Amino acid sequence: MELEYREVPCRSALNRVKGMSFRWSLNPYMGCVHRCTFCYVRAFELRAQRPSDDRYGRAIRVKTNVVEVLRRELARPSWEAEHVAIGAATDPYQPAEGRYRLTRGCIEALGDAHNPFHIITRGPMIVRDVDVLAEAARRAQVAVTFSIPTLDEEVWRRTEPSTAHPRQRLRALARLVDAGISARVGMAPILPGISDAPEQLAAVVRAAREAGATGIWANLLFLRAGTREHFLENLARDWPEELERYERLYAGRAYLGSAELKPLRAQVAQLSRDLGIRDRRAVRLAPPAEPEQLSLST
Repeated sequence: MELEYREVPCRSALNRVKGMSFRWSLNPYMGCVHRCTFCYVRAFELRAQRPSDDRYGRAIRVKTNVVEVLRRELARPSWEAEHVAIGAATDPYQPAEGRYRLTRGCIEALGDAHNPFHIITRGPMIVRDVDVLAEAARRAQVAVTFSIPTLDEEVWRRTEPSTAHPRQRLRALARLVDAGISARVGMAPILPGISDAPEQLAAVVRAAREAGATGIWANLLFLRAGTREHFLENLARDWPEELERYERLYAGRAYLGSAELKPLRAQVAQLSRDLGIRDRRAVRLAPPAEPEQLSLST
């Protein structure tokens, strides 16, 4: 796939967000080369009258001055050091980051400002920045979520065609946790009838536990206009037998209701409890006891 990188300066770095669990987002890039068939950002692209079909991800907009703008915004007297989500509308560790290093610069700026933040990514490249992440985590709350909806090879290849293998993401997660950084797994989106079988869910939760994930959560697919058309087109090609189910499930709505969502989350939560997923960093990073302390405890 031929890519075009457009270097475009930005006026603002921090974006006010509504209807989410966070109030501020930061995206060093716009557009994403991963080309996930279910990507919810396609809906935003359609709304902005940009391509949301197979052309999405062919042009990446690079906010060349985002680090400088972010530092100015963080230094404003009116800024109250609120939590910032990095990567809500693009992957901050897609290949462009290897060249431009804007995400790394933003992490350094947030760390210098003692500002809490959370990174969402499918990119193992994040291990390059363990040093600045660990330094920022000493000054403020820092967390990373690796998007790993499935370990099923067929589902991954068909729905996330240009992403790193999920096992690579898990290895990156383990590196971050070993460095003392909170890193969890986001199982999203789960695709009804395609990636929601009990054994598929259990495989992800088990692998997350083995990698040392500090937490795990799950969510179902949602289909807004822009995402809906592209996803259903790919579904008809890859899983034609599921097309009728999706047209019925999502008829007249973008989000599935509690009748579908609650059982899924309950199942993942039970797997998490059974497998013992929890924040184990204190145990991993605890210094070894002195010989005399060991003798007293035996």
